[in-house]
Formats: sequence, structure tokens, C-alpha cells
Amino acid sequence: MNQAWDKEIDVLVVGSGAGGMLSALVAAKNHADVLIIEKEALWGGTSATSGAGIWIPASDQAAAAGFHDNVEDAFKYVRALSADNVPDENIRAYVTNASKMLRWMGDNTEIDYHAFPYPDYHAENPGGSPTGYRTHMPLPIDGKRLGKDVRTLRFASPAASLFGYLNWHFDETYLLLFRGPGWFWHLTKSLARYWLDWPFRFTSRKDRRLTLGNALAGGLRLALNEQNVPLWLRTSLEELILEDGKVVGARVNHQGQPLRIRARKGVVLAAGGFDKNQAMRNAHAPLYPSAQYSGGTSGNTGDAIRAGQAAGADTMNMQSAWAAPVFYVPGEDRGRLCTIERALPGCIMVNQSGKRYLNEAASYHVVGQQMARQQRDHGDASPSWFVFDHTYRHNYPVGPLYPLVPDWAQNGMVKTILKKGRTIAELAGEMGVDTAPFEATIARFNSHAAKGEDPDFHRGAAAYDKMYGDPRVSPNPCLRPLNKGPFYAMPIYPGDIGTNGGLRTDPLARVIAADGKPVEGLYAIGNSAASAMGESYPGAGVTIGPALTFGYIAANHLTGSNQE
Repeated sequence: MNQAWDKEIDVLVVGSGAGGMLSALVAAKNHADVLIIEKEALWGGTSATSGAGIWIPASDQAAAAGFHDNVEDAFKYVRALSADNVPDENIRAYVTNASKMLRWMGDNTEIDYHAFPYPDYHAENPGGSPTGYRTHMPLPIDGKRLGKDVRTLRFASPAASLFGYLNWHFDETYLLLFRGPGWFWHLTKSLARYWLDWPFRFTSRKDRRLTLGNALAGGLRLALNEQNVPLWLRTSLEELILEDGKVVGARVNHQGQPLRIRARKGVVLAAGGFDKNQAMRNAHAPLYPSAQYSGGTSGNTGDAIRAGQAAGADTMNMQSAWAAPVFYVPGEDRGRLCTIERALPGCIMVNQSGKRYLNEAASYHVVGQQMARQQRDHGDASPSWFVFDHTYRHNYPVGPLYPLVPDWAQNGMVKTILKKGRTIAELAGEMGVDTAPFEATIARFNSHAAKGEDPDFHRGAAAYDKMYGDPRVSPNPCLRPLNKGPFYAMPIYPGDIGTNGGLRTDPLARVIAADGKPVEGLYAIGNSAASAMGESYPGAGVTIGPALTFGYIAANHLTGSNQE
């Protein structure tokens, strides 16, 4: 006998990250009755903590910037990098619909994305773009317009905010990083704006100038509020409900109350991966064993993936993750992504034997994969050491370290992980590595770096390497000898920014069962679905870009729209 429904709607979206919110917005604009549920007390998911870059081939914005892209080049580029088990049709659905999604989002929200000259991570490959303009970044949004909802918006990651609370935009990166003309006045104005936001500032640590992931999440929430789409916090998915093999709803726990919710048109699973589920990592992703070092948010525990499996769904590439090198500050709930620091001149990374083993300036995914494989094969890379000299220390930020803040004034937890020595030999002792090979590594690196060369790992040769190099340093913006003491080292770990294997889907984002047929009424996007990128990372924004695009596709399909 069928039980009664506690609530009936058209579309249930599980998860409040960018992909889920856009999917809900598209469905609402297509006249569907939509509900979003989020199991955490904060909304925005990992998207809100991110840089919010999206990789969109052949966009209107790129064309306006003078870059005339085409989807065939983008398809060729991704196809060669992605896993063999990812269908051509899924990749083509993404590269074909991404620009349509971005155009729709621009027309239906206040989010303003611009194309940036950000090289693809493997720009030298066929179809790659060494000049960029496939990666897009959002402009800031005034969070005051969110009213009370801004209080429950998830904070930006410490790696994407200044001093852990001041939001900054991608355009400000180079001004502050290299302390260009006007940098101090700009920083002073930003700090004054934050601290003078009274009385809000005294009841919340949030910066209401929303940038990066906060701008994307905030802009989507503004549009959802205009459509009166409810977002229930502290509401977890417990089980999908099936009738005759079709997903017709879900059993949820809403703030301690069990509810049965009917979804007449479908359920969209957008609840992230299993970043913080240690048991699932142990079972599926042994190359990336640490939930602690993942940059994912605490709610990413694989609930949606497991619910899909219980409903008969197949999975794919569960061994995969968006790999990344991370700093870890004791007491924090996640690793801090290391993106910029590795490409700047005057630093190297070494293993526990004091030897280099990779090109530090490669994309964080490539470096993270190499670190993970080094640890698996040799057991000497977790942690590795990020090594730099006095000049670097006082010119650039390093994870939680700020260049103008003296060592003695650093946060207490930071001081527990920072190693320092007047000489390379003294630093080796602090790090616990053998002095002779470490000194030999530094000497070899220095002799070549002085000429702008890296014959061992070719740092600074690829277009992407130079993206975060220091343009004031020549002939190679990524290389300079480490020759001025004192010398420093911080542990750096093989981590990730999320898992990216999950439920197997088709080009319409429909979840596929083990028999190869769609599970009717069920869709999955973002890290709840197996990525169309396979185990690769073609460029900045191939995490959120596909999440948004397949969310757009799913919502249009389940509401019967033609997607145009």
C-alpha cells in the first residue's frame, strides 16, 4: 500500500552548489514547482568556496575579446585527455551546450562572467588554447541584496580570501601579489569597506562583497529568490523512492523530521562527491586516501551516489579525484589548495629524501597526481616539502603565510608547521631530510635557474606554467635561484578538491542503470556524476563548468524544454 506524501512538487534538487542551484533555476523558469534541499546548515556547497572559474568553449564573451574558438577544437582537446570509458556523446554534449548555458545564465541572473587569457592546462595539445579565453570568471556581487540569506552562505575557502575573511576578485590577484601601483591604497579601501560594514560586521565575519565562488552562489540565490524557489537547510536525502522502476520522489530528513517528498518530473542529484567519506575513499580511491587533506566541504560524503546505487544506478571512475597539492594547517577542516605559489620564482618542492621529482609549475591536478603516485610507489611524498628562500618569503604569499607579516607574528598553528634554517644544511635538519642530497638538489637547481633553465622538469616551458610566474623576472618568470637565507620549508600534501567519479550518466544527465538503460526520473550532475573529463583536468573551470552545463541540460530535459 502506497504511503501518503508529505509534500508534492515537480522537481527535487539535492544539493545547493552552483550546478544544483542553476538546475533549479532553469526548471523554475520553465514553470516547474521546485525544491532544493541541502543537508548542511550553510548553502552554496564547494562551489561557494571555489574560485568559480568555468571552462566554456566558443563563448560570446571569448568572441568579444577577439578569441574565435570552435567546439570541434574543444572536443578534440578534451577527447584526447579524457578516459576511454567516457562516451564521445557526453563530451560533445558539454562542449556544445556550455556556451548556451552561459548565455542563458547571463540573461536570467545578475552574474556577469568575463573570459580571461588563462591558458588551458595542456595548451600545447591539439585543440588546446595557449592564449586562453575558455576560462571565465565572475565579477563581484553586492551580498547585501541577499538579506538574511548571506548569513548562511558558505564562507570562501581560506585559500581564496585574504586574511581568511576578505574576499578578493581574480582581477585583484596580480595587483596584490606583485604589489603593483596603488596596491596599498586598494587594500586599505578593501579593509575599510569590510570593517566599516556596521552593524553586520559585528554579528558576522562575512564579507558582503561577494567574489569568486561566493559571487556565483550568491547570484544564483538572488535569482532563485525572485522565482520563490525554497532552499531547505539541514535537510538530508535518506532514500530515493521508486515505483515500477521509476524514481518518483525521496525520503528526506528535514531538520529532524522525516518527510516523503514526491517529485512529479524528476530528482536531480547535485550533492557533490565523497570527498569527506573516508570509508568510500578506502574502498574506491586508494590513490587519494586522505579525507582530511581534501579541499571539499564537510557535507560531501557520497550520500547522493549511494542513494543512486540503491536505486539501481551504475557508477564509473570511482577511483578518480580532482587531484591537488595542499597545505594543511592543524585545526582546519580541509586542505588549502596550492595554486599560485608553485609557479613563482625562488621555490622548489622536494620529497622526504630532499630531491625534486616534478615540475612544480604544472597545473595543480597534474602535480597532485604526480605527488599521489610518488607516495604510492615510493612512500616519500606525503608530505613533500615546499622550500623557499628569504627573498621569496618576503615577496610572495605561501599558503597561510603573508609576505609583509614577520615570522614571529604568524598564527600559532602556522608556526608549528613552518621550518626555518640559516643555511640549507640547517633547514635540512629542521625538515628531517639528509643534508647531502638536499644540498645537491638546491645546488643543481640554482645553477640552472640562474640561466632560466630547468633541464630536469622543464619548469616554465609550457604556456600554463607562466600563468602564475612573476613577469618581472627574466628570462624565465618561474625560475630564480634560492640563494638568500634564511631558508624556509612547509609540508605540502597530495590532496584534492573533490572526488569526480560517481553515477554513470548519459548526454542528458540521466542516470544510467547497470543494464545500460536510464533510471527514469533520476539525473545526476557535478561530482555526484562521473565527470566527462575522466581522470584529466583540461583547464581551469572543468569542475564547475560541466556541473552548470549538465544542470542546465537536465532541467530542460525533465521539464520538456528544447534547451534553446
